[in-house]
This record gives sequence, structure tokens and C-alpha cells, in this order.
Amino acid sequence: MIKNHIPNTITCCNLVSGCIATYAAFMGNLELALIFIIIGAVFDFFDGMSARLLGVSSPIGKELDSLADDITFGFAPSAIIFSFLVTIMTMKSSPLTDYLPYAAFVMAAFSALRLAKFNLDERQALGFIGLPTPANALFWGAFLVGCGEWLMEIDYVEYFIVIMVVVSSWLLVAEIPMFALKFKHWGWKGNEIKYVFVLTSIPLVLFLGWTGIAAVIAWYVFLSVVVDNK
Repeated sequence: MIKNHIPNTITCCNLVSGCIATYAAFMGNLELALIFIIIGAVFDFFDGMSARLLGVSSPIGKELDSLADDITFGFAPSAIIFSFLVTIMTMKSSPLTDYLPYAAFVMAAFSALRLAKFNLDERQALGFIGLPTPANALFWGAFLVGCGEWLMEIDYVEYFIVIMVVVSSWLLVAEIPMFALKFKHWGWKGNEIKYVFVLTSIPLVLFLGWTGIAAVIAWYVFLSVVVDNK
């Protein structure tokens, strides 16, 4: 039946968006890469929703979804970091110039590991264990697009970026519960952290633009680690 193929078609749109984002990143157009990561995230949201609404699911759909997610939310943001590091390193004389940017792809590997764990972990029905790959991808894209020019003025920023990649990779697979924006009911009690997050995120994006998206993801991690795990 046609309805069985609709979620997989949407998932493939996510994958194609990730491919375009990766190409844009390698061409140095980081903003376009971020836009296509966001488009991929929209497709990622609707493939799951369409599967639930149509009452269809399949093992191939689950595997395809993980593959698409690793391209869009693992490889594409790694390509953004790679391109940014290449730009920085070409302005410097360092024995690491030809090698340091490749550290970015460590995050793609950890994104794949995080997605594989998610497929097998039955604890993540209503929340997440570790940082979700879409959130991680949006953080990196928005951070480097919004703050890129400022970061380039900082001495040794390339090492700071690599340290952030290591921390980000760890967060992807860390045994840290993080809340999901899923509501069993719409009341305040039991949903406090979700409402606080949503209400405080809106002005961040409105006033800070791309940088605001990165701030929202950082705020999400903070709330999950410091508040939700008390």
C-alpha cells in the first residue's frame, strides 16, 4: 500500500537534505548547510509523525531513519566544523594545519554510535539518554554560523573547537537523562521544565538569531543535567 511508503519517502527527504548540507559545508557555505540541517530536522519530525498517524512501521524504516539521521545530524555538522577549522588553519603556520580539521569527523562516528544505542535502548520512549543528534547538529551549525567571525579573532580557537568536539561527542553517548518535548498532558505539574524551556527559548531565538539557536541547545543541556536530574 502507498501509505506504507510515505514515512520512508519523508525519511529519504531528510537524507537528501543532509547530503545537500554536507556539500554546502564543504563548499564553505555554512549558513546554507545549517538551513538544510534544519530542513532535514523538519523531515525527521514528520516521518515519525506520519508513521504514527498512518499506523505503519517496519524494520527497514527504522534502519533508514538512523542512516538518514547520521548523514544529516552527524556527518553534515562534522563537515561544517571541518570547513571552519580548515579556514582557520589556512591562516596559520602550524604543523597541524593539514591534520587538525579531521578531528571534526570524530563527532560523526559518535553520532552513529548514539543512534545505534537509541535503536536498542528501551529506556528512551519518553526521554533521551544522552544528547539527541538533531540537537547536537543544530548547536554546531548555529554556533559556527552565528559566532564564526568572532571566533576567528580568538587565538588558538582551533584547539577550543576540538575540545568542544570531544565534549559534544561524549554528551551524545553519555548516560545522562535528557527530557523530550513529549506531553502526556498539558498541565503545569510534571511539565514544569518543558514549559520553562519553551518559554525561555523563544526570546533567545528572536533576539539572537542563529546564535540564539545554539544558546537554546546549550540551555536544554543545562536544564537536563542540572535541573531535571536532581
